[in-house]
Amino acid sequence: MSYKLFIPGPINVSEKTYKAMTTPVIGHRSNDFVSLYNSIQPRLQELFYTKDPVFLSTSSAWGVMEGSIRNCVAKKVLNCGNGAFSDKWADVSERCGKQNKFLSFDWGKPVDPEAVRKELSTGEYDAITLIHNETSTGTMSDLAAIMAVVRQFPEVISIVDAVSSFSAVKIEKDALGIDVMLLGTQKALALPPGMALLSVSKRSLDRASKIKDRGYYFDFHEFLTNHEKGMTPSTPVIPLIYALKSKLDDIFAEGIENRYARHAHLNGLVHAWAERHGFVLLPEKAYASKTLSCIRNTKEVNLTDLNKALKSRFKMVIDGGYGKLKDKTFRISNMGDETEATMMELLNALDTLLAEMGKA
Repeated sequence: MSYKLFIPGPINVSEKTYKAMTTPVIGHRSNDFVSLYNSIQPRLQELFYTKDPVFLSTSSAWGVMEGSIRNCVAKKVLNCGNGAFSDKWADVSERCGKQNKFLSFDWGKPVDPEAVRKELSTGEYDAITLIHNETSTGTMSDLAAIMAVVRQFPEVISIVDAVSSFSAVKIEKDALGIDVMLLGTQKALALPPGMALLSVSKRSLDRASKIKDRGYYFDFHEFLTNHEKGMTPSTPVIPLIYALKSKLDDIFAEGIENRYARHAHLNGLVHAWAERHGFVLLPEKAYASKTLSCIRNTKEVNLTDLNKALKSRFKMVIDGGYGKLKDKTFRISNMGDETEATMMELLNALDTLLAEMGKA
């Protein structure tokens, strides 16, 4: 059955993007692949706001997240957690055998720059991890304020997950001083899952060169060596690279600033809808995500029944809360290729169902 995904990822993929994936596969060590790889680099760098290379990894974002820990942590890493995904960084650090501290914030609260300053001031750390837009809670931390603090500690390598914010809000990697910025393809880029992108600073590469147990598959220097040849370290997911090329065409045809404005507008439509129904966001509005809305289930709607009806009658689906927030919140995505028309189609369907359930 085909239905529209308004969940926080994977999200809807356009027919144009799917068609791009049917382009015949080429040899990944061929001149044709080199041309393909090099053709997308300038626009990727423009989207990352960076002069650093952008590497392509055939993995989920968690692959390069673990790789970043292995490449960048020699002493101790500060893991900033305020939701299910950022909290997981501490577990990843432990499994990689790295010294770490978990700096925890309540779910729905942003990462506090002053708390970060206090920890980094101890001099214990040489790396920090954080998620810009915590998907499980719809909370977007103030990345500029956090990075202003991190830049005061030049020995600390910053590792930033931009999985659900990249290309939907402006993140100026180089200007902010982000060392490693990474994402997966299945969220705001509106591509199928299966590939991760990461841009790595010279500082990160210098750190990696001193770490002997950084592994192979996600070794930053393997990425760099192959990048310089217009290739990837191992066999890449070539259909997704064709899809990425097509998506970059779409993004630059729309205009990057227009894309940011569209996401903000659609996000505002969902917030206004929630307010009309007497719902409230989980995070404070100042820290609410621009790509999805995490809404408190204040009316105690049976979210399982709501989603079943939404799926069967309207061929759409939303998310009924993640982790310990399941059934206590619901999440609606507005990222990727959504338009005012598609968002209003969803919101009108929800209006109909809530009224029938006596929860309008």
